[in-house]
Amino acid sequence: MDKSSALISIVVPVYGCEACLAELCSRLKTTLTSITTEFEIILVNDASPDSAWRTIVQLSANNEHIKGINLSRNFGQHNAITAGLDFAYGDWVVVMDCDLQDRPEEIPKLYEKAIEGYDVVFGNRVLRQDKWLKRKSSQFFYKVYDYLAERSADYTVANFSISSQKVVTGFRQMREQNRLFPLFIQWMGFKTAYVPIQHDERTVGKSSYNIKKLISLGTDVLISQSNKPLRFSIQFGFLISFVSLVYGIYLFVRYFFLDVPVQGWTSVMVSIYFIAGLIFFNFGIIGLYIGKIFNEVKARPLYLIQEKTENINQDRS
Repeated sequence: MDKSSALISIVVPVYGCEACLAELCSRLKTTLTSITTEFEIILVNDASPDSAWRTIVQLSANNEHIKGINLSRNFGQHNAITAGLDFAYGDWVVVMDCDLQDRPEEIPKLYEKAIEGYDVVFGNRVLRQDKWLKRKSSQFFYKVYDYLAERSADYTVANFSISSQKVVTGFRQMREQNRLFPLFIQWMGFKTAYVPIQHDERTVGKSSYNIKKLISLGTDVLISQSNKPLRFSIQFGFLISFVSLVYGIYLFVRYFFLDVPVQGWTSVMVSIYFIAGLIFFNFGIIGLYIGKIFNEVKARPLYLIQEKTENINQDRS
């Protein structure tokens, strides 16, 4: 296929960045016209608290390449990405954030690497411009994820990537409720490359991921991607039982063979509360897994669409 005739789809989840949408689309148009004559920009409004949808409609009316999807409520960034991918027809599909920290001008770098023979190319943010706390929390999450999921993930890699239609088709088949786009793509195992990209500072709005949301997202992803916490629970239970058995034998020998009286109730009560705490902790872990199973069994849709622009393609999911 002549690369100048390849259709490139850009999927952008939108939340809290109305002020930069016009600049984003302008820079995308300039960048994409240098690559191909065929492209589409799909903006997915994830119930943004500003007037983002009105701006998307106006941009779409002025440019046929710009298409919009308005979700009925806030379903989360990765569900919004899923909605955009369900409507993306491109031979190649780029996923990026809306806040201009992902630079549109870096897309040719991803594309040139992809056509060398890769199915997926991720942008590697060598110098992340996020705040210190967000960088460190992301780094900590991926360390924990690597250990529990027994995989290797790079915390400098986020959503900014380009994927072939084959990869996107595979992604559409994954309808789990707990989602993290880059981890899903990496799990699929297609031929993947990474290229260093420039990461800009955020100039509009602020990240919607506060500490509480980051912890919630991290817990959901870890529980959905690994059963190692359950194995830890079993192993720790056996360890406590073994220690208790050894200690019981020790007390038995001291009392019956060495005539050493058993200590008072303090140590017994402390042991009871300690074991009770562990039991409730383990019940909590099991409860998290049961809750995730409950959500999956309900099989509710990942998103609902309130409206979309007239030039949007029909759902292919």
